[in-house]
Amino acid sequence: MDRQALLLVLPRLRRYAWALVGERAASDDLVQDTLERAWSRVGQWQTGSDLRGWLFSIMHNLHIDHVRRPALKVRPLDDSDLDLPTRATQSDRIDVMDLQTALNHLPDEQRQVLLLIALEEMSYQEVSQTLGIPIGTVMSRLSRGRERLRRLLDGHVPSSANLRVVK
Repeated sequence: MDRQALLLVLPRLRRYAWALVGERAASDDLVQDTLERAWSRVGQWQTGSDLRGWLFSIMHNLHIDHVRRPALKVRPLDDSDLDLPTRATQSDRIDVMDLQTALNHLPDEQRQVLLLIALEEMSYQEVSQTLGIPIGTVMSRLSRGRERLRRLLDGHVPSSANLRVVK
């Protein structure tokens, strides 16, 4: 089995799994189960045949098996019996406001790259094409933006630039 061909099929497998299951964690599990099943039965794959079709068949069959499998009987628990510790959430709003303030202190170029990669989950290539800048510039701005954001969140006040008007 060609490793490169497998890597090219992986995004399509993830998309198909998401369409079948509708939940990220379950779809990732389905992809993992598919790859594990394919690897354990690699002898059944015929070299030169359609790898993508073979993997999709395995995924489809695994999904059908899961759907047909009888569900476990669940007994409802009385919530009063459980004494689970809970995380304090009083400071969540303050943390979000601090993050927003720190993001606002970043230069626009760094903030744009940071948000596209972290929030929109875009690849370096996609950010490069979106902003019309080289990938190296994307990586540099991301690195500097993350470092500056880290310093701001640790309480380091940004130094104001000493600019003067030249006539």
